[in-house]
Amino acid sequence: MLELRNLSVTLDNGKEPVEILRDVSLSLKENKIYVMTGPNGGGKSSIAKAIMGIYPASKGQILLDGEDITALEIHERARLGIGYAFQQPPRFKGIQVRDFLTLAGGPDARVNPCNLLIDVGLCAQDYLEREMDASFSGGELKRVEIASILARRLKVAVFDEPEAGIDLWSFQKLTETFRDLHQRQETTLVIISHQERILRLADEVILVSGGRIADITSHEKILGDIRRIDSDCLCRQGCNREGRADAECHR
Repeated sequence: MLELRNLSVTLDNGKEPVEILRDVSLSLKENKIYVMTGPNGGGKSSIAKAIMGIYPASKGQILLDGEDITALEIHERARLGIGYAFQQPPRFKGIQVRDFLTLAGGPDARVNPCNLLIDVGLCAQDYLEREMDASFSGGELKRVEIASILARRLKVAVFDEPEAGIDLWSFQKLTETFRDLHQRQETTLVIISHQERILRLADEVILVSGGRIADITSHEKILGDIRRIDSDCLCRQGCNREGRADAECHR
């Protein structure tokens, strides 16, 4: 349904071009949940931004339902049904939450802002009439943005670390929302996360490292590997004996 073919992205950092993605090939199927994980700086967010059109492709192709969308702008991809929730959402001054969510749903959508806010762990009575200004915390803003993505019936919804800045109760509600969205709609979810609870939602886990796809595997295998590495870490074992577990592993 969504396909990346030998996709590379090169950006100018002001001094010299830097290749941040290299020959990324990936095929995402309809109504599946994919979780991208891997080391910080490995390219996860860059892949997400390339899908949305925020980062232009320097090589390769992006296809949606067989149509080449590589050259399309962000708003054109949005009209085709691709949505993206930023790791650090932008602020929208002068607009109330109710109006923001209604606009996000589009002219033909029947949006219930109350239900959307409940889905992301916010009390509708406290937020519907609030303006999205500097009084919003980063976590509050993140949840409203995720609600705006849920307001649209998307083909592909990309969430960049949706758990960042969200309290434990809201995080639990969010994972339930992802599961319900998967069951109710034919939306392909791409979630960037390191959280075990989100990894467990995945039909497939995409491991990204060094600007490449390192592996595509199951959540059972990736979680098993994480536990094995953690239990084998000699530094962590030593620190635990001293009552600490905050050292980097030098094994």
